[in-house]
Amino acid sequence: MAANRILIVEDDAAIADTIALNLRYAGYEYRLFRDGLSAAQALWDDEAFDLALLDIMLPGLDGFELLPLMEKRNIPVIYMTAKTDSESEVRLLRQGAEDYLVKPFEVVTLLVRMEKVLQRTGRLNPIYHFRDFTLDAENRSLTKAGEPIELTPLEFDVLKVLMKNKNRTVSRDRLLNEVWGEDYFGDTRTVDVRIANIRKKLGLTDEIRAISKTGYRLEERKK
Repeated sequence: MAANRILIVEDDAAIADTIALNLRYAGYEYRLFRDGLSAAQALWDDEAFDLALLDIMLPGLDGFELLPLMEKRNIPVIYMTAKTDSESEVRLLRQGAEDYLVKPFEVVTLLVRMEKVLQRTGRLNPIYHFRDFTLDAENRSLTKAGEPIELTPLEFDVLKVLMKNKNRTVSRDRLLNEVWGEDYFGDTRTVDVRIANIRKKLGLTDEIRAISKTGYRLEERKK
């Protein structure tokens, strides 16, 4: 199963590069454009995308003008904009946008919104990579260099959260909520036990870093 392919159209270089970097870490493929005309040309050339992240105020064609092209190719859209007026938000949502984020926003918020839209539209390819590890969330399989590795269900789910948030700190509370559920009231040390088991089984003692008084981070260090 291939990684989801994302179209990014954002003329602010710092914002665009930050989003692109985090999408790459999260296992997405993407194409980045700084103006609406270049993005439209990619669509006219029949490039395929599972989701579009669009700014509104763009040179060439703006976000409003790009939306019909996205709809024609059945590409769901999340808008990222500095426009805070409710009129723009209502207009975009009524015209078919899936979601709307006002700048500045946390990249983790964008990633969660993306995952929800991809799930809702039946496009999510839940495959995560770290070095030579591949985790297939849909089929609940983990391989290293193509060889299967056995984890307990809870270990698998903890690793999935770490891999999809690669290079970002994940708190113990968040791990508890995502893996054990919001109704779980046990000790957070249960997270530490699962992390210790994962480190030992996968040989990732240095790569899964404990962040003091917070949680854990799976780090992909540059070679």
